[in-house]
Amino acid sequence: MTRAGEKESVLIVDRTPEVREPLEGALASQGFRVFTASTVPEALRLLESLPVDLMVANHEPPHTNGLHLIRHVRENLRDTVAIMITLSPTVGGAVEAVKAGAENYLSLPIERDKFLEAARQALERLHVRRTARAHSAASSRGSYGLIGESEGMRAIFRAILKAASTSATVLISGESGTGKELVARAIHYGSQRASAPFVAVNCGAIPETLLESELFGYVKGAFTGATESRAGFFQTADGGTIFLDEISETSPAMQVRLLRVLQDKEICMVGATRSRKVDTRVLAATNRDPESLVEKGTLREDLFYRLHVITINIPPLRERGNDILLLVDHFARRFAHELGKPGPQFTDQALRALRDYYWPGNVRELENVIQRLVLMSDSDVVEVADLPSLMRFSALHKSGFDRTLAEVEREYVRNVLASCGGNRTRAARILGIDRKTLREKLKVSDAEAS
Repeated sequence: MTRAGEKESVLIVDRTPEVREPLEGALASQGFRVFTASTVPEALRLLESLPVDLMVANHEPPHTNGLHLIRHVRENLRDTVAIMITLSPTVGGAVEAVKAGAENYLSLPIERDKFLEAARQALERLHVRRTARAHSAASSRGSYGLIGESEGMRAIFRAILKAASTSATVLISGESGTGKELVARAIHYGSQRASAPFVAVNCGAIPETLLESELFGYVKGAFTGATESRAGFFQTADGGTIFLDEISETSPAMQVRLLRVLQDKEICMVGATRSRKVDTRVLAATNRDPESLVEKGTLREDLFYRLHVITINIPPLRERGNDILLLVDHFARRFAHELGKPGPQFTDQALRALRDYYWPGNVRELENVIQRLVLMSDSDVVEVADLPSLMRFSALHKSGFDRTLAEVEREYVRNVLASCGGNRTRAARILGIDRKTLREKLKVSDAEAS
């Protein structure tokens, strides 16, 4: 693996200096460390003795037998990716190269910028794989189910440590599905109150007419049906922590009562004439911007200031970069273990599509997607074609808008066929066409490539 701060290394394998030298010059100009070899034995010796991140090998057996080298890389060097180059590009050759383990299939002569972009993309996919494998290390730095290595999550972990060291109220904000309750639990179980109860209350899920009695309890005879006294959530959490999720969904009258609890540390049961002291720490959460809620009058300003002694804003999943890959690995392992199945392997293209998706439902949506994939997949390998349609569209959307429709279609057909291991029946089914139409498209593609 490349050391921190060190540019990636590339091995170019081709018999002819006319091919090697332009590629070597292009890579060297971008700061890459470049090695060259003209034969398979020479390339194998370099691969065994040097940390190579990317190998570029010629396809034609009379030159270097690039397929042999690429299979060797796939089977023996998990920290090396490969690109195939060729003088005679064909769809069949592309499929064969992808099946052997190539990240890309380029025809000679290669435009400098196109080659550099292909190299960067291949190295980025290598980084994606390395990040996914870093799951175990990342999990050890997680906290009560929270997993992440991004700067945003490191800031969350630091905030949790600070909040756990005090008894101050905490206001947690973040979109639905980002893990606000997990943050609250991490604060509680990292504090001196860890041995006392943690009580989570979804304020938006309890009807307003019942919320007061649920939170504060009631005495016998307080209302019809109150045949005995019953403690509320605040009393249940006495000595521990109460987590008030979606606090902005409560009415102004309820917000006044909550403000009184925060100020005086007292509650009054429904139907009671006297208040009683409670030692309950309050953590609250909202899925909207709390300051905008204050401006709209949805959240009382005085309650807001009481709650946000410490504030923690959880970033949405789409802003957490490669944390998505760590979570994919975590959920895949968990659901596979629950089902007694081997953990699925995700292709690089599938991982890229998952990472690039917008994730409006955040971690909760990701968890549900991975659970469905583990449950429904008939194979141990998850490909782009197995993902929900919105994610497949997102993967295509990332390809750019500087190409003709024919070019986009040609690339898509090739990618689908390659992802199916050359199985034309399955590829035609995914494309929504019959085998005859697929055969005609491949003939056109081969003719244009030559």
